[in-house]
Amino acid sequence: MRLDRFFLLWIVGSLLSGVLSWSQAPIPLVLAGGTIVDVTDWGHSAKDQPDSIVIVQNGRITDVGTRASLPIPKGARVIDCTGRFIIPGLVDGFAGMNNQGEANANLYMGVTTVVASSDNRRGHIDFAANPSPHLYLLDSVGSTDDWSLLVSHPGWTTKLREGVRPVELSPEDTLRQMIDTAKLGTKVFWLGHNITAANAQWIIAHAHQMGLVTYGEFAATPYRVGIDAGVDGLLHMGRYELGVVPDELQRPLRDDPEGPAASTAYDYSERLPPTDTHVRDYANFLAAHHAALMPTFSMFFLRLPGHRNLWHEPASQLLDSARMFDPPGRSTGESVYPLAPWTHHLPAMSQRWMEEGLRKKADQSAMRLWHINQTIFTAYPHYLAASGAPVTGTMSGISMHTELEMMVRLGLSPREALAAATNNYALQFNWSELGQIAAGRRADILVVDGDPSLSIWNVRRISTLILEGNVLDREGLLSQKK
Repeated sequence: MRLDRFFLLWIVGSLLSGVLSWSQAPIPLVLAGGTIVDVTDWGHSAKDQPDSIVIVQNGRITDVGTRASLPIPKGARVIDCTGRFIIPGLVDGFAGMNNQGEANANLYMGVTTVVASSDNRRGHIDFAANPSPHLYLLDSVGSTDDWSLLVSHPGWTTKLREGVRPVELSPEDTLRQMIDTAKLGTKVFWLGHNITAANAQWIIAHAHQMGLVTYGEFAATPYRVGIDAGVDGLLHMGRYELGVVPDELQRPLRDDPEGPAASTAYDYSERLPPTDTHVRDYANFLAAHHAALMPTFSMFFLRLPGHRNLWHEPASQLLDSARMFDPPGRSTGESVYPLAPWTHHLPAMSQRWMEEGLRKKADQSAMRLWHINQTIFTAYPHYLAASGAPVTGTMSGISMHTELEMMVRLGLSPREALAAATNNYALQFNWSELGQIAAGRRADILVVDGDPSLSIWNVRRISTLILEGNVLDREGLLSQKK
C-alpha cells in the first residue's frame, strides 16, 4: 500500500513537472507570408519560396515551409512579412570590431557575423560589446605577432613579441600555437607575408585536420603553392594579384616579403596588362582550385569612380573616426592623403597640388587593380564578401554594402553577391550553422522591403532584424553609446 502511494505521488509529480516545463517553453517566433530568397549553389539557384512560414525557437530555425503546408503554432508571436523578402544575416569575412559603436553599426546594417581580426590598424576586438554580431575569431599562426590573441597568455608573451620584423616559428611552436589559439575559440588561421612555402603547406594541412579555416595573404609563399595546398580564402585585391609575378621576382620575397623586393613585385603585378596571358592563366588556375577570393573591394571604394560620402549613412553616427585607420574626410567623404611634416612650410597651393598628386596616383593604382580583377572574374572563381573595416576609408557595417555593390559592378548578379555574404561561407568553410533560411540554421535573419535578387540595394532596406532568434530594435541601435 505504501509502495502504491509512493508510485501515485511520483506520477503526479512527473505530470506536474511536465506541465510546468511546457508552460515555460519559449514562445515560437513566426515569420509569415514573406518570400525566402534562395542563396544556395553560390547564388546560381533561384528557387525562391513565396508565401512562406519560418518558425524560430531557441535561437534556431526549426521549420520552413509554405503557408499552405506548415501550420503556425498556437500562441506564437507572428510577424507579417507579406510582400517582403527573407534573407540570412550577412557575414563579414574579415574586419575589426573595436568598440560598441562598430558592433551597433554592423547590426544596424544587417551584419550578424564578423570574422574578427585584431591588428595594428583595426585595434583589439571588443569582446564586451553587447549587443554584438557573432564573432568568429581570426588569429595569425606560424609567426611572431604583437596582436596575436595569445600574446598576453602565459608561455606566449615573450615568444610572440615582434622584433624589428616578424619571425617564423618552428613547426613545434606553430602546432602548439594552433592548438592553444583554437582553445580560445579561433576559427580562422591567417597566414601572413613572411610565412614561407613549406610552412604554409604544413599549416594548411594541419588546420584542415583540426577542422579550421585558413586565409592566405602571401608574399614569401608563392600564391600558386598556397592555392595548391588548399588554402580556403585569399585576402585583398592588391595582394592576391601577386600570383602573376615571374619566378625571378618571387624568389627574393622569401627573404624580403615586405621591403624593396616586395614593392617591385607588387608594382609588376599591378601594371601587367589585364589582357596578358599570365593574368588569364592565373585566373583559370584560381577558378580550378578550392580557394575563394575575398577582394575587400571596399578598401578601394573611395579611389574608384562612383563613390559617395559614407558619413551621410545613418549608421555612421555610431562610428568614432579616432578609432578608425585612415578614415575619410568627414565633410568631403574622400580619402585623406596626409603630407610629410616638411611640406607644411610650403604655400597652401603647393600643398594642395601635392595632395592631388597623391590622390591621382592612388586612383590610378586602384583602377589598374580593378581591371585585372575584371579579367580574373571572367574565369568565375568563387567569392566571399568581406569589408576589411575600419581601415582605408571603410566603415563597419556600411562597407559590407559597398562590398556587395562592388561585386555587382564587377559582374556578379545581385543574388550571387548576396550568396557571397551568406551561404557561400557555409559551402566554403563548412559553417553549416549560418547562411541560409533553413531548418537547423541559426536564426540570424533579415526581412527586407525589396527583392535583393533584382537589386543589391534592397539588402539595405531592412524592416526586421533578428539575431539568434531575438528581434532587435534596429532604430534603437542608432541611439546607443559608441
